[in-house]
Amino acid sequence: MTPERLGLLWGITVFAGAGARLLAALTGLPGVVLLLLSGLLIGRSGLGLVEPLDLGQGLETVVGLLVSLVLFDGGLNLRLPGDTIKATVLRISLIRLVVSLSAILVVAHWLAGLDWSVAAVYSAIVLATGPTVVTPLVQQIRLAPPLGDVLEAEGLVLEPIGAVLALLLLQLLLGDLHGWREVAIGLLNRLGGGVAIGFVAGWVLSEGLRRVRPSPSSSVGLRLQLTLGVLFLLYGICEWLLPESGLPASVAAGFVVGRRPAAQADQLDPLIRELASLAITMLFPLLAADVSWAELSPLGWGGISCVIILMVVIRPIAVSLATIGLPLDFRQKLFLGWLAPRGIVTAAVASLFSIRLEQAGVLGAGRLQGLVFLTILMTVGLQGLTAKPLAKSFGLLAPEEPENQESLEASSEPVPVLSDPGQ
Repeated sequence: MTPERLGLLWGITVFAGAGARLLAALTGLPGVVLLLLSGLLIGRSGLGLVEPLDLGQGLETVVGLLVSLVLFDGGLNLRLPGDTIKATVLRISLIRLVVSLSAILVVAHWLAGLDWSVAAVYSAIVLATGPTVVTPLVQQIRLAPPLGDVLEAEGLVLEPIGAVLALLLLQLLLGDLHGWREVAIGLLNRLGGGVAIGFVAGWVLSEGLRRVRPSPSSSVGLRLQLTLGVLFLLYGICEWLLPESGLPASVAAGFVVGRRPAAQADQLDPLIRELASLAITMLFPLLAADVSWAELSPLGWGGISCVIILMVVIRPIAVSLATIGLPLDFRQKLFLGWLAPRGIVTAAVASLFSIRLEQAGVLGAGRLQGLVFLTILMTVGLQGLTAKPLAKSFGLLAPEEPENQESLEASSEPVPVLSDPGQ
């Protein structure tokens, strides 16, 4: 690819993403849906202006670095206040690992027509909800705490696990691993190793940030540069030592920096959040450009039915089982069971794995990618549009901030919250 063509590819991609963001701001529609549609427009399914495969091996590197930035931002803002919140997130994560994985595997095979091995990869890819989608939705609809904390934390916990497990299942499919014992060992090694390296890197980064002398002119910029340097080096080392361990390492590093007061993460957070938003604006159109209607259309009603069952049957059952005995009322359980949009990591993993499967000559690679993007479109579209009306009807919205004391006294309607006896 010529430098001119490469520059045009990135220019079109970023312009399409920025245009989608503008349209979302003007219309109030979910931004991620418009970002995906913009990618379909400029890619294979539309005008054919962007071909991600032209980036060659650099595509995986670029996607990985940008995704690590998004997950670091999530770890930086991860909050688990109270024992009840921690128990809720842990139980939802563990039960969904068992219930959702097995149920989605069966549904993807029988309804979407994927082979068992490819269906297993799909079930791991779509295991996690997307914090990059959940966080903007929670903020946009003003969801009363702590439901937003539960939804964001669930995605951050499961997203690296799903990505690593999907990679190991892919290697099992391609013959690089032999048996489930090697898959289990590989999962523990990558998750444990990534988290351990991430904790060390987070501590080193927080110590470096602590030593940056406060200066109005340069301290914030230096903090940002130091953070990006450590983060990208962390990702590169992790991928060199243990492929796919860079994702859990990024979350762990962000979590450590966000918990150490000496790092003054509150100064860093707005800049990292803006960069993470830019990464999403670039990644969604780029990855969606790789999807063609030829991959979506053969799925037909079977693919649509697969995603619908995932949304309205599998997810609610898993959440109901996970929240037995916890102080959640029916409305809160129902809302947690409904809101589970898939995000950028899901799209990134699907695109990269589809390329690897195609290169290996495995049948069903295109259907896998098409079904994943159909899942993203349907979950983000339907749940994004219905989240606020549903939360409002359930009384789960936080009260609007009053403009003055009179409005404060006037707005006294109680809002149900998740009780926490441990606080």
